[in-house]
Amino acid sequence: MLHIDLYAEITCPWCFVGLHRLDKVLHDHFSDVSVDIRHRPVVLLPDAPVTGLYIPDLLRARYGETDPKASFARPEAEARASGFYLDLSRQQWTYPTQPAHALILAASARRTQHQLAVAITDAYFLDACNIGDVDVLADIAAHHGFDRQEARDVALDPAARKQVEEEVARSATSGIRSVPHFEFGHGVAISGGRSEVEMASAIREAMRRRGRSRVGFPTE
Repeated sequence: MLHIDLYAEITCPWCFVGLHRLDKVLHDHFSDVSVDIRHRPVVLLPDAPVTGLYIPDLLRARYGETDPKASFARPEAEARASGFYLDLSRQQWTYPTQPAHALILAASARRTQHQLAVAITDAYFLDACNIGDVDVLADIAAHHGFDRQEARDVALDPAARKQVEEEVARSATSGIRSVPHFEFGHGVAISGGRSEVEMASAIREAMRRRGRSRVGFPTE
């Protein structure tokens, strides 16, 4: 079993690319390998209001970017390079992600965590959904192991919110500074908008080190 820890923020375009690129690399090159993908939350805008933030205004205020298309160009191009459709102009708003992260964490017990994370991310970027809305989240989660009311309860649960905050704090303490961040085990990790080739190479290295440890050789 290859264990992969994926640190990501749902509303991050590079995380959309990394999420789908990981699935593509696993399908194309490691289809015979059993994989367990564990999602770890990272929250980039912890104080985002329920009503959302208008992305063009956010880019202008934070980075002085007056043309959002300039910021969108690179992740859109990387998505196309891997055969994915991504038009970032479709989604003009960013929303609080803590409720979505709470559901993704809860989905681990149902063994639907990765599928739910992909579904929520796609709903945000491809369908321009408000993934801060618990009813929207409940509709998505109902297809991934949750009863709709149960999903709403998790998304609104203060204890689940606290768990997200604790996980986010642990990620920061661990030194996670850029997302997506992938840990493939045995000391192999990569961050950011890595290519399919780089991702596949990292996975092969993790598997090589795992093989060495099983026969008693020390890993680097």
